[in-house]
Amino acid sequence: MDLTYSLRIMRGGGRPMSAAAIIPSCPEVLVLRHGQTEWNAEGRLQGHLDSPLTEKGLRQAQRQNEILQPYDLTGFRFISSPQGRAHMTAQIALAGLAAEIETSTELMEIGMGAWAGTTRAEIAAERKCSLHDLGQTQFYDWAPGGEGTARLYDRCAAFLAQLTGPAVLVTHGMTSLCLRLCALGWGLDRLEDLPSGQGVVYRVKAGHHDEL
Repeated sequence: MDLTYSLRIMRGGGRPMSAAAIIPSCPEVLVLRHGQTEWNAEGRLQGHLDSPLTEKGLRQAQRQNEILQPYDLTGFRFISSPQGRAHMTAQIALAGLAAEIETSTELMEIGMGAWAGTTRAEIAAERKCSLHDLGQTQFYDWAPGGEGTARLYDRCAAFLAQLTGPAVLVTHGMTSLCLRLCALGWGLDRLEDLPSGQGVVYRVKAGHHDEL
């Protein structure tokens, strides 16, 4: 089966409608976003670039470890984005829990192209629009040379489709959102319906979403 073709169930704007057809029964996933970074604190978009965790970010990763400690993780795989901020978070959040932390480029953050390292205010000034006009997520599709949300969604769906059992996934803000959308069988039209906090652990299990 051609996975990319199978995901091209389009709605207006060219976004995939749903991953349900290709992921009829997604294994349980626990999804962690990396802790706050220096660029998060400055309001800068990171994309495939990186910046170190702040002291707050380190505490958030430790909080994730505390949340996971009592959870039965028997049979789980532990997979992290290879980007520094996520991998550092994984090392802290999974300390004493994971014998091995795998990495997958499929869990990297959405590519921001020419806008990586810029702020929303700088983007608004470039486009001669207000911050409100950028919206919460729609500007990710405008980034020159960026990946765009449809391709990120496809990437996340392809990653989840190859899972054969439960997994803890340490990733990034937009990637976390798309992973959970796909695991729920929801389309990109519901991108802004899910939370995207740091220092928390989200669970998708049997079609339901909650926070541990």
